[in-house]
Amino acid sequence: GLEPMSIKAGSPSVPVPGYDVQVLDERGEQVPPGQEGAICLRLPLPPGTLPTLWRDDDRYVASYLETFDGYYLSGDGGYVDDDGYVFVMGRTDDVINVAGHRLSTGSIEAVLAQHPDVAECAVIGAADPLKGQLPRGFVVLKAGRDVDEDELSAELVASVRDEIGPVAAFRDVRVVPALPKTRSGKILRKTMRQIADGEHPAVPSTIEDAGVLETITPRLRNS
Repeated sequence: GLEPMSIKAGSPSVPVPGYDVQVLDERGEQVPPGQEGAICLRLPLPPGTLPTLWRDDDRYVASYLETFDGYYLSGDGGYVDDDGYVFVMGRTDDVINVAGHRLSTGSIEAVLAQHPDVAECAVIGAADPLKGQLPRGFVVLKAGRDVDEDELSAELVASVRDEIGPVAAFRDVRVVPALPKTRSGKILRKTMRQIADGEHPAVPSTIEDAGVLETITPRLRNS
């Protein structure tokens, strides 16, 4: 039982002893292996884990313990496969609602990232009067790649349709020179979505290069 475990691409492996990781649906029921949901930890948590937020017990309870009775809500969405390996697909607030279907933007990004010309990507849920939200993709090309944007867009849209299905209603992909990030490397998807929706964006003080937002704003707003 101490031999090295197999590595699965995209998974940090299985939970360490002491952590009972469960994936739950919106009703708080455990989903079958391979199905995405909210990644949670069954209480009680192991000794030494986060007991509360500094001087804000109420916010700790409201944020992490109230959503599902008896569980700690991690805020991440993903799934556990048949072998018990955990796959984190993104934050649960990155889940979008397309005509009543809940879709993970992380799942769509995973498809886009497989393309040989794509260096990195981001998918946001932009407001739509008919479907509620529609996914929009933004990709950065690998260095030295010179591709036709319309052809690349068609290939990426077809890939998402094949792997996720037409329910994703994914039809919009734009090539951008860079993606806005914090200094720690987190892509500012919320800020991108706010710009796409015509809102006043909340730009964090930790942004790495504010000039990137100025550069891609026309692409975000041009739907």
